[in-house]
Amino acid sequence: MKLIGISGELTGWKATMILHHVLEAAKKVEPNLETELIEMKEYEIEFVRGEPLAYYNDDTFQVVNKILDADLLVFGTPIYQASMTGALKNLLDFFPVDAFKNKVTGIVTTGAIEKHFLVSEYQLRPILSYLKGFVPTSNVFVHNDAFNEINEIVDNDVLNRVKLLAEEMLRLQRSVASSEG
Repeated sequence: MKLIGISGELTGWKATMILHHVLEAAKKVEPNLETELIEMKEYEIEFVRGEPLAYYNDDTFQVVNKILDADLLVFGTPIYQASMTGALKNLLDFFPVDAFKNKVTGIVTTGAIEKHFLVSEYQLRPILSYLKGFVPTSNVFVHNDAFNEINEIVDNDVLNRVKLLAEEMLRLQRSVASSEG
């Protein structure tokens, strides 16, 4: 089984740090789990033009196909202007309507305003559901105050919520896999 974390931030490290913790927590629950972290800042993802995927550059083609090949996904993004990053939204626009069918798709977000936790519920959850992903009941929003000056998480509640998300994602994916079999 393979879990991929996708960080939609092009600058900074907070969402990437949270995703790293989710991947590590999942590996503690499922030691044979294969994990990978895709940081969008490391790729040149083209803008969606409505053409077949083969018409896009290698980075775009590789990232989209890695995500399609994964068993579970967890998306992370900072919240800017009460929304996910444009880079993450653009990436999600590459996927066909059934792209995440039978995949658990978790969500982690970071932000400076407490009410930004709503972005997960009102923007990301509907998109992932539209793509037929199973979205766990929980997601993890992390306020900027939970990090120290070198972007380490200093709030143990956050680490506990990350652990619970990883556990729920794996439990759901096992259930999905057993119902397919």
